[in-house]
Amino acid sequence: MHGNAIIDAVTHDPSSQGPLLQGRNRKDVAGAPRSGAPRSGAPRAGAPRAGAEAGEAAELGGDSWAVVLAPRLAQFTAVARHEHVTRAAQELGMPQPTLSRALVRLEDDLGVALFARHGRTLSLTPAGRAFLASTERALTDLERATESVRADVDPAAGKVAFGFLHTLGPETVPGLIRSFRADHPRVRFQLVQNYGEAMIERMRAGDLDLCLTSPVPDYPDLVARRLDEQKLRLVVPDDHALARRKRVRLAEASGELFVTLEPGYGLRRITDALCAEAGFTPRVAFEGEEAETLRGLVAAGLGVALLPPPAVPRPGVAELTVTAPRAVREIGVAWLDGHPDTPPVAEFKKFLLSRRGKLLPR
Repeated sequence: MHGNAIIDAVTHDPSSQGPLLQGRNRKDVAGAPRSGAPRSGAPRAGAPRAGAEAGEAAELGGDSWAVVLAPRLAQFTAVARHEHVTRAAQELGMPQPTLSRALVRLEDDLGVALFARHGRTLSLTPAGRAFLASTERALTDLERATESVRADVDPAAGKVAFGFLHTLGPETVPGLIRSFRADHPRVRFQLVQNYGEAMIERMRAGDLDLCLTSPVPDYPDLVARRLDEQKLRLVVPDDHALARRKRVRLAEASGELFVTLEPGYGLRRITDALCAEAGFTPRVAFEGEEAETLRGLVAAGLGVALLPPPAVPRPGVAELTVTAPRAVREIGVAWLDGHPDTPPVAEFKKFLLSRRGKLLPR
């Protein structure tokens, strides 16, 4: 239902690079003497660098080639395409002398002649042609990455990475998205179904913008808001002694085998807490990962379960109202505290908060 994307984030200290880059730009404008070797302070040509292997992320330290060369790659590519500095300068909207000095400085940094000069025209050397191929790929990748991240934050057509519990998938979430898209028809959703703790970890990892979960989490790094509550029912096989009842106290099921979700799931914690409040510890016969699978186990006569109402009635089971203790689960929305929202995420969050008390079908 969803795709996984891995983003390798490279961190660096901007304060260590700012003066270096500012210094380089000032010297480009002021001009610099040509030399056949890399100037002092630039990475040595041929020097081993971290991230030099294919597929390996480069480390952007202050002496990294990427930091040194990145501002001038588009300039080099424009001149290589036109084979003429003046026409390239016009395309880039910069003075021709500034571009000429930038090219000289680039060759000085690399210690390689990239162009052969023929009066006012230039042609690429073999080294220049090899460098151009990689430069064009890098600029294309950068353009695509820029378009992608800008598209995701577009107020009208951006993306929301939204997580929710499996039990909210069949009915609640489709209805929410349909209602939201009535006013925001082009907003895209990346939908992730999982149990609460797993979704919270994915939010912390940056994979999710917000999630619907239960119980409502209480962590210092999260903001959580209660939206609604859902009644839980005691589900028994349709030939069970309790099946003809409409209401039951949970303590009446103390001698039964239970089928439950696995430890770590929010509904499992709620089940254990309600049984403890009723004065017993449930004897667990089977553990699963999905509520409707548990209903199937109940229908097969393998135990009883505390479950939210199904989207579609399930044959083979009876669903009983629990009168004591009060058997409900709270549903809430959570997001990372202090995390900036993109415009589409902010709109969807406001929409969810507006559904307080009417999130679930009645």
